[in-house]
Amino acid sequence: MEGYRSRVVDVELDELLPSLAAISLEGPKGVGKTATASRRAATIVALDDPTQRELLRADPARLDRSPAPVLIDEWQREPAVWDLVRRSVDRDPMAGRFLLTGSATPIAEPTHSGAGRIVTLRMRPMSLAERGLVTPTVGLSELLAGRRPALDGSCELGLSEYAEEIVRSGFPGIRDLPARARRAQLDGYLARIAERDFPEQGHLVRRPATLRAWLAAYAGATATTASYNVVLNAATPGDDDKPARTTTIGYRDVLSQLWLLDPLPGWTPSRNSFARLGTAPKHHLADPALAARLLGAEVPALLDDSIPGVPVPRQGTLLGALFESLVTLCVRVYAQAAEATVHHLRTRNGDHEVDLIVQRADHRVVAVEVKLGPTVDDRDTVHLRWLRDRLGDDLLDAVVVTTGQHAYRREDGIAVVPAALLGP
Repeated sequence: MEGYRSRVVDVELDELLPSLAAISLEGPKGVGKTATASRRAATIVALDDPTQRELLRADPARLDRSPAPVLIDEWQREPAVWDLVRRSVDRDPMAGRFLLTGSATPIAEPTHSGAGRIVTLRMRPMSLAERGLVTPTVGLSELLAGRRPALDGSCELGLSEYAEEIVRSGFPGIRDLPARARRAQLDGYLARIAERDFPEQGHLVRRPATLRAWLAAYAGATATTASYNVVLNAATPGDDDKPARTTTIGYRDVLSQLWLLDPLPGWTPSRNSFARLGTAPKHHLADPALAARLLGAEVPALLDDSIPGVPVPRQGTLLGALFESLVTLCVRVYAQAAEATVHHLRTRNGDHEVDLIVQRADHRVVAVEVKLGPTVDDRDTVHLRWLRDRLGDDLLDAVVVTTGQHAYRREDGIAVVPAALLGP
């Protein structure tokens, strides 16, 4: 496929497809699922085409007759196809038979979860490593191995380049457009949420402006644990006629079904004793560019922190929050490839916070702090050192991800890694 950029999930698919009968690739629209899956398909059934849906309804057995792998694109348009695939796999569990892609959780749930037959992979917007800016020199998988390797590598990216990457987007069809066209595409993407995506999920938006305001407030809450009441109040300041709580819960639920909200759960360790850890998720949209566009934030305004009316009070700058969101996106992409999960840590009184906790299946972790700045001093590592004292050998490594130019390891053993140099 001409112009295709390799994705981290390509490696996962190449490892899994020779052993599994059916894989479902899930994520928001425009993330690149169809392009990635099509590279492996011998047959493509595009269910966003009404004719293809009708043909499948008339002759479901064509899935069994078609050359494999069969890609069923936008499967949620015909939810019954999930059970068709499940039953087909029961009849013939040969590996590499089906790929499914989906941009939403269907309204009519399949009668069976697919457990044991269909494996689901999440696909997110492009990480910095996938954007081809520089060649990463520090692999998250190596940090998770616990060997605490010596680090090196340098890059020329600085604060303005990271701000540019935030607004350019990780959606492959958007990021390479000229600035004005990119803004128009992001605006169109956001407009379609209310105009098309919500109705397709069975939820009519009666007040699109209210949904847009709620989304902007959520964007303003990026990388915070602000309550949903705070988000609602920020969306409707001074408005006596606020939408009902059930309405905004509906917004949240549908946006989650569309994979557009990507909250980061609080860490709840099972092997270590921590008193009073917060469990509220940190708020993130699927792509920091969506948050920036909702807030009208372009590079100059981000750099001088002159965005008017950011609706949710926060500590630090909006650029700092969006940079943390960008790094969180990257770490989640790399962690999935390493079969690890990602969380955040915050004590309930806020005495200690660690931006990202990457956890292996054996519950040992890599801790990551995100700093919007090129240098690191002892103040930036205080929470990592606190966590190291608490976890001992269960802390595999500790990292500060920065906007600096050089990767190295401090005398205290904590790694310092420019965001662009971190990869899978």
